[in-house]
Amino acid sequence: MKKLFTSILLLTITVNLAQEQVQDTVYHNEEKMQWFKDAKLGIFIHWGLYSVNGIDESWSFYNGYISHEDYVKQTKGFTAKKYDPQAWADLIKRSGAKYSVITSKHHDGFALWNTKYGDFNAIQSSTAKKDVITPFVSALRKNNLKVGIYFSLPDWSYKDYTHFTRDSIRYKAEEQPERWNKFLTYYQGQLKELSDNYNPDLYWFDGDWEHNSEEWQVPKVRQMLFYRNPNTILNSRLREQGDYATPEQGMPITRPKNKFWELCLTMNDSWGFQKNDHNYKTTDQIIGIFADVIGNGGNLLLDIGPKGDGSIPEEQVEILEGLGRWTNKHKEAIYGTRSGIPKEHFYGPTTLSKDQNILYLFVKGNPNGEVVIRGLKNKINRIWVVGEGTKLSHQVIGKVFWSHYPGINYIKVPEHVLDENMTVLAVLLDGKVDLYREDGAVIESN
Repeated sequence: MKKLFTSILLLTITVNLAQEQVQDTVYHNEEKMQWFKDAKLGIFIHWGLYSVNGIDESWSFYNGYISHEDYVKQTKGFTAKKYDPQAWADLIKRSGAKYSVITSKHHDGFALWNTKYGDFNAIQSSTAKKDVITPFVSALRKNNLKVGIYFSLPDWSYKDYTHFTRDSIRYKAEEQPERWNKFLTYYQGQLKELSDNYNPDLYWFDGDWEHNSEEWQVPKVRQMLFYRNPNTILNSRLREQGDYATPEQGMPITRPKNKFWELCLTMNDSWGFQKNDHNYKTTDQIIGIFADVIGNGGNLLLDIGPKGDGSIPEEQVEILEGLGRWTNKHKEAIYGTRSGIPKEHFYGPTTLSKDQNILYLFVKGNPNGEVVIRGLKNKINRIWVVGEGTKLSHQVIGKVFWSHYPGINYIKVPEHVLDENMTVLAVLLDGKVDLYREDGAVIESN
């Protein structure tokens, strides 16, 4: 009986400790993700050999559109002669972004920092003859912007990596373990360099589909990165072992279930610079997508593609400047907010203040005099135009004494308060937002 009691006691202690560890992990994850959830906007940078001739990054030789030999010749055109990392960081800050993610190495294996692992890098193999990551990271930190490093797990140019092109695989990892271990030492060594040199706030992994978690040694990599910085954030492309989801290009139609997510989006149709791609989204379109993203509780990681000389295309600069004008004006409705109310209550994006006492309405175009909120049970204390200050009036329609249906709020929006891109209204409530979610009511007694 004594042995049974001791066993039960030990089991209880073990379970309690396990629960505490889970709770600590959840709390720590919430704590370290706070800046990310508040940031809302980041700038993605795809810069590498593909920026020279304006061809598809890495995929052009992988898919056989160009030979690997011809692809690598672009090293001569990677000059970075107009590269101004401080100007880049200043532009990113003016856009309203709170963090930036730069490609340290894409699938082609061309590294932009002074790595000791291999010689296929900007210092030893290109006309630039310099490390271009270090000064950019310094410029970001000088501007109080968070640092994100993109890193490709595959390296199609490395002779001891398994994959080379779509039609040519060098070997299978399970059949040549010694060769595979050589690659593991190589790629993990590069990651440790990035960790030691830059201590990124965020790692943006890519390319994990070519091997499973065991082959990549994901637990070992996570442990290595967290040992250096337990607060660093990992995206989901480390065999789903990251902190947040990364939908690409396509705006989610329904609100993602993942608590932390980020949409990565190009300005035109290309990640890297492509001189023939002029299919740019308008500033209005990007602002509209951004509003939809934050209204659904996510972040937008908007991509730019500098040229091989380090200059940023004028179209991209113009979009970032226009975006910055709008984000600066409407910052109270963007940063630190949370996802808004369901769209059946307001036909447009919405966000909420952290205490959920202020509802922000993002109004697209000219509403022709008024906008509508349905099913709001709260009393409205005040409504104003964000960034402009004008106080607005409203009218409640359909509220009757015999029903708990709250009626419909019509907010008057004069044309002179409209923003050139998208107008934002702040609705101060008498408490935490409270919504009517029933089917309606019929007269039972009157």
